[in-house]
Amino acid sequence: MAEKLMKYADAVAKYDPVFGLEVHVELCTNTKLFCPAHIEFGGEPNTQLTPVSLGLPGSLPVVNKTAIDYAVKLGLALHCKVNEWSQFARKNYFYPDMPRDYQISQYDKPLNGEGYLDVELDDGSIFRVPIERAHVEDDAGKNTHVGGADGRIEGADHSLVDYNRAGVPLVEIVTKPIEGAGARTPEVAGAYVRAIRDIVRALGISHARMEQGNMRADVNVSLHAGPDAPLGTRSETKNVNTFKGIEKTLTYEIRRQAALLESGGEVLQETRHWDESTQTTAGGRVKTDANDYRYFPDPDLVMVHVAKDHIEELKAQMPEMPRERRARLKKEWDFTDRQMQDAVNADAVDLIEDTVKAGATAAGARKWWLGEISREANTRGVSLQELPISAQDVADVEQLIADGKLNDKLAKQTVSGVLAGEGKPAEVVKKHGYQVVSDDGALDAAVDQALKDNPDIVAKLKGGNMKPMGAIIGAVMRATKGQADAKAVSKIVMERIAKS
Repeated sequence: MAEKLMKYADAVAKYDPVFGLEVHVELCTNTKLFCPAHIEFGGEPNTQLTPVSLGLPGSLPVVNKTAIDYAVKLGLALHCKVNEWSQFARKNYFYPDMPRDYQISQYDKPLNGEGYLDVELDDGSIFRVPIERAHVEDDAGKNTHVGGADGRIEGADHSLVDYNRAGVPLVEIVTKPIEGAGARTPEVAGAYVRAIRDIVRALGISHARMEQGNMRADVNVSLHAGPDAPLGTRSETKNVNTFKGIEKTLTYEIRRQAALLESGGEVLQETRHWDESTQTTAGGRVKTDANDYRYFPDPDLVMVHVAKDHIEELKAQMPEMPRERRARLKKEWDFTDRQMQDAVNADAVDLIEDTVKAGATAAGARKWWLGEISREANTRGVSLQELPISAQDVADVEQLIADGKLNDKLAKQTVSGVLAGEGKPAEVVKKHGYQVVSDDGALDAAVDQALKDNPDIVAKLKGGNMKPMGAIIGAVMRATKGQADAKAVSKIVMERIAKS
């Protein structure tokens, strides 16, 4: 039965949303957090294991130093207080993908304490997200439900467990309750998680591919009457792994909770799940409080000590952060605020930068990635990075235009050929015989014929009205099958008009 929903505008006008995010980031170490098992996405199930991964009796964990260093770098990027001493704790719960029946996490002594992240919204405004902690823990395995719809547990007749992911190092970034975003709550949440993705990629500590589960978020939200009113009861939607999914989860939950409160009902403190196919959340289990996990220090692990001088060493290794990098590139590329924001929203900044490094102009690179190529990505329902065209391909097309070998129409056809899998730009050009007409005689003849066929336009051009020039150029293009150079055609036309 479909749940009642209030219109979003009405919901945020009547209630003040308070939300929080727990973002899980898988670290791209070669081995797991507490054992030397190799990590490889997509490997054969249950092949990347050790006795520690499986929690076998007598096996003892040893901390991966690289994972700790990566987590410290992330803490520094998030303006967190990096604690010299931190401690691992056992988080006890029972689930098939947790072979030890407890997770090794951090509780009251996390590696990274309070911090914040300033995120840039679509209109260029900045919203500060307060961070409570960024602690280290190991991941669980993965359940696959067989027999149900879309791999969901509902209707499944059995489940399979793959423990390859069990023990992969994670950093969980937990925000404080975030207030004051109002109607922009989904936008702020999406911008925040995108900023986290950009930061961990810049640091080189995670692949941050949400489609592979490298990043996912638990989305908490509640409603209350206003800043001075008590906080409402929150729901927690688990393991949302797309940016749009995070935004849509918040939108849906705000509408659902508002309708529930308006009808006199109560919001349950429960976990929920986002269903992409129905664009709804569904209730799971009643939410467990922290004390129900029975946290206690892991007796098999000593406290982690990160010396101050080592923290300073790691701080000295920090690269340029994404916001500062975007500001620098915007200036170098001479982009307007809107142009840069469009590039950011399309996740095209890296592609444009790589295309410029390959020899194209920034304006040319932007034109292709946010134009023809972006439209193709939207049509296919994939990201720009997933398309079969590289920054070097785009730079090569731009060079063919600069060399006068292709005009805009032929360049678009060349890019379409590359996207269709016909090969590199030079191969597509050769295959189809794309080339600008370089035979002056042929071009002169095409222009003369166009002028002869359009005496009324010739009269207007002679009278100084240049607007109809496009009709002549179009006629020449049709005659040359799109292989004429528009600038060359304009030049010849003006020479003919001047002489007549």
